[in-house]
Amino acid sequence: MSWFKREKAGPEIPEKPPEGGRRVRTEGLWLKCEGCRQIIWKKDLEANWNVCPKCGRHMRMDAFQRLKLLLDGPWEEFDADLHSSNPLDFVDSKPYSERLEAMRQSTNLFDALISAGGTLAGRPVLICAMDIRFIGGSMGCVVGEKITRAIERAIAQKAPLIIVSASGGARMQEGAVSLMQLAKISAALMRLDECRVPYISVLTDPTTGGVTASFAMLGDLNIAEPGALIGFAGPRVIEQTIRQKLPEGFQRAEFLEKHGMLDAVVPRSELKTYIAQALRFLAG
Repeated sequence: MSWFKREKAGPEIPEKPPEGGRRVRTEGLWLKCEGCRQIIWKKDLEANWNVCPKCGRHMRMDAFQRLKLLLDGPWEEFDADLHSSNPLDFVDSKPYSERLEAMRQSTNLFDALISAGGTLAGRPVLICAMDIRFIGGSMGCVVGEKITRAIERAIAQKAPLIIVSASGGARMQEGAVSLMQLAKISAALMRLDECRVPYISVLTDPTTGGVTASFAMLGDLNIAEPGALIGFAGPRVIEQTIRQKLPEGFQRAEFLEKHGMLDAVVPRSELKTYIAQALRFLAG
């Protein structure tokens, strides 16, 4: 039976220096950067807005962190109680209703987006922030309805709209109901444009599928974070379709900016300042 015992090998992750002579438990307090493979103290990473202090890799953030990053202070949340009714009674490895309930318990969200209002550099704005933790940030009827209501609210208040995308695309468990949201949101954004109210789209890692094919690329200003994966179909599907090898960095933010698909790639630490300057230009 000794064959099946795992031997402890390699050095342990170092502990944070003890404070006041007390030893500190390190489990879950250190993270490894996927870019430079360095071990980072979690609190240092959070203080740097989830950007690796060694190589500058932008790691993912949840919707609450996004709002804290962009807004001056407390915000008002809208439509927080909206939740999917499982219109297709969908079942894959488990019923869709059970999957939704599990996500609600783990994320403290009813769906993959927070719609909020607050101030950015003193200017009243409306922000929709997607959360990749909730079924991959996928867009179902609730996400579509929240964004549409936020657009209508922006029209009524003449307040700039900011949407922060982080999504794997349309939610397959809701089928055509999910796909209808693409046209629904795009039509609402056209009304926003006719009212000359600014809309800034912020694309983060990842922004793919139906989200990219609709509102994420329809902003008056489309900006992305460094290294963000942005595209419609995955690179393997594209390679198989066109039967060609894709270029280095294909579907990354810098590649899209170079080829005219984005207006700018902005580091997270400069994002709020950049958006504030853009709104001064767009809204006066």
